[in-house]
Amino acid sequence: MPWFAWLLAAAALGAAEFFTLTLVFGLLAGAALVAAVVAGVGVGLLGQLVALGLAAAAGLALVRPVALRHMAQSPLIHEGSDALIGKRAEVVQEVTATHGLIKLSGEEWTARALDESHVIPVGALVDVMEIEGATAVVYPRELLP
Repeated sequence: MPWFAWLLAAAALGAAEFFTLTLVFGLLAGAALVAAVVAGVGVGLLGQLVALGLAAAAGLALVRPVALRHMAQSPLIHEGSDALIGKRAEVVQEVTATHGLIKLSGEEWTARALDESHVIPVGALVDVMEIEGATAVVYPRELLP
């Protein structure tokens, strides 16, 4: 098989990877590139198919699991409102299950209590448990009276 046919196959597989994002077609495209190099050197069809098979097997068995593991990890740096989760804040206006106001990282945020039965008084310290839109969901750092 001529080397340019392998390049066409690699391009088609690369395009399929672009639309599916499964990492399978991309690794097969890489294997087709290996087969194109082998064909360009002058090795026969059987050698090209062996090179294709070995490169595809190596990619799917070795590279894909590592890539999937790295893609599944959460980012180490949190940005935007995600960076506020876990921070300490001070209650500026009493926080209940439906409304309240806290001072968080120098800014005032609307807040609500994580536990619907809590009423958190002014001046209490709270931890930000999650951010829902522009509202911080908080939990008191100390036991409430």
